[in-house]
Amino acid sequence: MDFSVALNYLFSLGHETLAMKLGLSNTELLLAALDNPQQNYPAAQIAGTNGKGSTAVMLDSICRAAGLRTGLYTSPHLRSITERIKIDGQQISETTFARLATTVRSSATELLDSGSMAALPTFFEHVTAISLLAFAEGGVDLAILETGLGGRLDATTVAGATTVGITPIALDHQEYLGDSLAEIAAEKAAIIRPGVSAVVAPQPPEAYAVVLQRCRQCDVIPALADYETAVSAVNDDGRLQVTVQTNQARYEGMTLGLRGRHQIVNAATAIGLAESLSDRGFQIPKRAIITGLENARHAGRLELFAGHPSLLFDGAHNPAGAEALADYLDEFVTGPVTLIFGAMRDKDLKSILAPLLPRIDQLVLTQPDNPRAANSTELRGLVSGLFDPNATSMAPSAAAALHRALELTPAEGMICVTGSLYLIGELQAVISDGRELPFAKWHSAH
Repeated sequence: MDFSVALNYLFSLGHETLAMKLGLSNTELLLAALDNPQQNYPAAQIAGTNGKGSTAVMLDSICRAAGLRTGLYTSPHLRSITERIKIDGQQISETTFARLATTVRSSATELLDSGSMAALPTFFEHVTAISLLAFAEGGVDLAILETGLGGRLDATTVAGATTVGITPIALDHQEYLGDSLAEIAAEKAAIIRPGVSAVVAPQPPEAYAVVLQRCRQCDVIPALADYETAVSAVNDDGRLQVTVQTNQARYEGMTLGLRGRHQIVNAATAIGLAESLSDRGFQIPKRAIITGLENARHAGRLELFAGHPSLLFDGAHNPAGAEALADYLDEFVTGPVTLIFGAMRDKDLKSILAPLLPRIDQLVLTQPDNPRAANSTELRGLVSGLFDPNATSMAPSAAAALHRALELTPAEGMICVTGSLYLIGELQAVISDGRELPFAKWHSAH
């Protein structure tokens, strides 16, 4: 298969979330047929509701600063599926992805034809197998895996990570993981198994109790990343200079590469994971931890494009993420804000919008190109009575939404795009193409 054929095959398996079947048996069978590539390297796995992707990219940056060859697997992607699989900081090529997808498809088809599987592996199971195969082929020293959904039955769990992290847990994906915080925490905490090193970020009490109970059941003494932290300076664009004091060392005066105060918790968790890896024999000096945190980048998470007006992309897709975005806007944005919002209809949309609407001046509602997306009419109904209808616009596409936002936003203002990473990917593709917006110029404010 070439790259386009590989994509068509993967998409034919069903939408990543709508067609998801939680369980490990298909992934285990598939990896066994591929000679278990995950056994060629150690792995660190990160689960949680908020910050797991940011923590993963921070840990990856730390390990690369220490001279380790890393494999990083994250999801979803913004523009190209190859963004999900990085080796030593570089996403794999379309040619490599297509070749490995062909190998995985062949193994999956043979298993199905032989009766060993009742159905083909899902989209996410296929891509997870592709990533683990790529890491084996790429000779990585460590694979860093962000769970897709939950943990107990997530395909990434088959990698058997010996170092695991739990980022802050909140309500999300209740239709798959449970209706209560305790049920969701139990699904995520299940990646903690006997013999692993576990790092646990600060949690709501209900989630903390479940995670710590899981640790006791597995005879694991976790590192609790509720370290002493202090902010010594704040940049105009929302980067913080912080000091973190752990049980092992003091990391002083780091200017975090990722914006927002909520990144302090993620940085502390990444430090805890790096220290746990050091305890397992990886050479990760203090200087590499500081350098790695300062150089970390995560597309679509408080990602700022400077211009007139400026653009801020943030994939806040649940209430906790929206609260963090609202806090950032309150602290760091002084000019008028136009919000472009598009999201999946299975999300708690009112709770996502609630902290954001008081902070904005104009609202543009649109629909990402995704079968799960709420349409702009549905969104208009949700904000009725919550936001000024005269300051609310509807746009039929992401590109049209950006055009409308540019009409509404003064040069000193900001356009903020949020609600879905799918929407962010679409808009960044429009900006990169440039043909539809010849009058608008931005550059990434790294």
